[in-house]
Amino acid sequence: MKTVSLKIDNEIFEESEDILSKIKISRNRYINEAIRMFNKIQKRKMLEEMLQNESLLVRDESINVLQEFESIEPKDESI
Repeated sequence: MKTVSLKIDNEIFEESEDILSKIKISRNRYINEAIRMFNKIQKRKMLEEMLQNESLLVRDESINVLQEFESIEPKDESI
């Protein structure tokens, strides 16, 4: 485990202390869980951005392929 020193806004600290007194967990555990949840949210946002970018690339390439197919003249093959 790593030791971290941080500054917390008074309002956030007081609100957290109030919650901690009601849920009966340590401040350290509470902050660890809060950071874990925030990390999950941030990872999800990064994944969402990556998927949106990849989707745009695929869309653009699909349009290019479609245009190539449309430009090909079909052979008149009578049966």
